Amino acid sequence: MKNVIVNGFEYLKKLESKIAFYPTLYSLTGLVFAFFMYYAENKGISSYLIDNIPLLVINNTQTAFNILTTFIAGLISIMVFSFSMVMVLLNQASSNFSPRVLPGLISNKRHQKILGIYNATLLFCIFTMVGIEPDGGENQLPGFSVLLAIVFMVICLGAFIYFIHSISQEIQVHNIMQRLFDEAKNRLDQLINSEKDSNQKFPDTDNWTVYKSPETGFLQDIVLDPIIQFAKENNNQFEIITIKGQYVYKDKPLFKSKTKLKDESLEELFKYIHFSRDEIIEDNYVLGFKQITEIAVKAMSPGINDPGTTIIAIDYLAELFQIRMYKNDISILFDDSQPLVKINSVTFKELLYFVLAPIRTYAKHDVIIVNKLINMFQHLTFNIDCDNKGYLSDINKEVKLLSIDANSAINNQEDLKYINNRLQSFNL
Repeated sequence: MKNVIVNGFEYLKKLESKIAFYPTLYSLTGLVFAFFMYYAENKGISSYLIDNIPLLVINNTQTAFNILTTFIAGLISIMVFSFSMVMVLLNQASSNFSPRVLPGLISNKRHQKILGIYNATLLFCIFTMVGIEPDGGENQLPGFSVLLAIVFMVICLGAFIYFIHSISQEIQVHNIMQRLFDEAKNRLDQLINSEKDSNQKFPDTDNWTVYKSPETGFLQDIVLDPIIQFAKENNNQFEIITIKGQYVYKDKPLFKSKTKLKDESLEELFKYIHFSRDEIIEDNYVLGFKQITEIAVKAMSPGINDPGTTIIAIDYLAELFQIRMYKNDISILFDDSQPLVKINSVTFKELLYFVLAPIRTYAKHDVIIVNKLINMFQHLTFNIDCDNKGYLSDINKEVKLLSIDANSAINNQEDLKYINNRLQSFNL
């Protein structure tokens, strides 16, 4: 039962990220409500309101037809314009920033819900118009349903205005980077808060049994609670070899087990290890670093030439690196002070190198960007008190690489003198 719940939750999470999820859900709601109102009209709700509150009923057949046909045509136009705007947004984001930011834009629930409101109102208007009998009298006219259609149309107009505002904000690069930063920061905070007693040593795993990946794809998520519970109940310990977010090939080492597992136990554990062809920041904070870096590098390309965006990206990266310095390179999960699961992750040294190497490569000739990187290194070196993990030596290595690149790419001696004077504060 636990497996069914976990797998069902993961499937729902993937389904919710699809652009058609909320429009489909809202459309079905509008369709069901239209049939409900058809049933209510047959029970005489409009007749009752005509006798008691006539202002709430449209009691002219021609007027009702004109209102509904106008609404249907207008909604179709609004929907075409809105979908076109979404496509323009995705195309511009892919061209100017990075194709990998598209999943985050597509999964924007606000835009999905607005499109769903359009669809629901359109279906309600269509089925309400079908229920109108041209030769029927006032008692057969679904006048209250027509009034509801007017109310829903007003809501659609408000949603359309909000959609224009939201889509214009969504395409701005600082909003895109803010979203990437927030998602990566939230994931980092969760991992840091889950770490405890990390100084306790984990047993040597050289002689443990190695189990291989059952499929190919990104190691998207590891559901840790049931794995910890499994290890506790079976007096076992595990080491996750593959780094989360890494692309894993079938039959490559995935994890180690202290004791040899039976086939049914192995099959149960594999259900808690999820693979995907997509990368999700909520499950892997490293992707947030990667996407902000891609935006920074793309901004320095000759076709875009926007160093201001790169400067903003470096500010976000500096804050993320600051948070990452409080996290251990290896996480050990405990239960009752007993180490049960060891999880390998991207080390701070690797993360620092793979993020800064492309920025150095494409921006080493730019004095402003080089100075911004020096500002980041100074902040991480002199303002962060967490060198118990040895991260400062990794930062110094990156400073040396930046010094080598800057001295080879910048020709102006005054600029080099200024940069080298600033680098003297480091132990090069």
